[in-house]
Amino acid sequence: MKYRTLGRTGIEVSPYCLGTMMFGAMGNPDHDDSIQIIHRALDAGINFVDTADVYSAGESEVIVGKALKGRRDDVVLASKVHYPMGGDPNHGGNSRRWIMTAVENTLRRLRTDHLDLYQIHRPDPAVDVEETLSALSDLVRGGKVRAIGASTFPASEIVEAQWVAERRGLERFRTEQPPYSIVNRSIEREVLPVCQRYGMGTLVWSPLGQGLLTGRYRKGRQTDTHRSGGMPQHFTDQRKLDVVEQLIPLAEKAGLPMTHLAMAFAIAHPGVTSAIIGPRTMRQLDDLLTGAGVTLDDEILDRLDEIAPPGTDAGPNDVSYTPPAISHANRRRRPAAERSAA
Repeated sequence: MKYRTLGRTGIEVSPYCLGTMMFGAMGNPDHDDSIQIIHRALDAGINFVDTADVYSAGESEVIVGKALKGRRDDVVLASKVHYPMGGDPNHGGNSRRWIMTAVENTLRRLRTDHLDLYQIHRPDPAVDVEETLSALSDLVRGGKVRAIGASTFPASEIVEAQWVAERRGLERFRTEQPPYSIVNRSIEREVLPVCQRYGMGTLVWSPLGQGLLTGRYRKGRQTDTHRSGGMPQHFTDQRKLDVVEQLIPLAEKAGLPMTHLAMAFAIAHPGVTSAIIGPRTMRQLDDLLTGAGVTLDDEILDRLDEIAPPGTDAGPNDVSYTPPAISHANRRRRPAAERSAA
């Protein structure tokens, strides 16, 4: 497996990053089986592992910690902080208070004394970015974290964080972890160019379009159901399904499974360092590993640009970050009394 430099950190990582969200109660509750999957990925040359405290309420980190016993020094280990970990209002977010507590919990679960990459899982409008960067800088200087990054930040907030770091003499975000796939290409418009401008590495999540690009879900033929009892919204998004219907014959003509086409697309962009795979079973991992050497030629990439235009999303990204200015109605409307007075 050919390795790539993670931005300007000097850290060499595999083009596939093993995401561990599916290890634990959220996906595969069998610890031994999950550990075997992690070992299989490492044996195949993947040296980049990404987890988060919120994945199965810390269980994913516990599994990863078990799996890396005796192999920790050979792995670039990343985790994330932000989402609530319990009912306490201060057990979540991007405050110094929580970051300093959360990192200790993460290190304990992972059975390690340091993280190679510690990422802020989402922006937090309630916290000054200087507060967050200051806490992360102390972790770097204290040796508990080697590099820091962000996840699913808008381009404007990435730029703001870079400027704050420079002006205040703080550690800066070295990486960004945004969503990216054939059906979700909006980061090509601003996020990826900004990351390239600041020398940031990128590890993109959901390169399979949250499962849509496996080819299992077809227009008018959705027979599988979600465990919760219903079809996930993005599996019934007609705009995305229209794209899938055009991708399937393209993949067949190229002699590629849909998963291989999708993964090869994700790592073809010069601004992308690694694409995160999130297998739940050994079979899923093996399928993805067999496509690790696939390279798409210009003809196929040109056709993909026609089907799913650069810089656009085929449909809404159902689990991505929506700024409060969009999600909160009171940020979009003047008070009723003020509107009526006008």
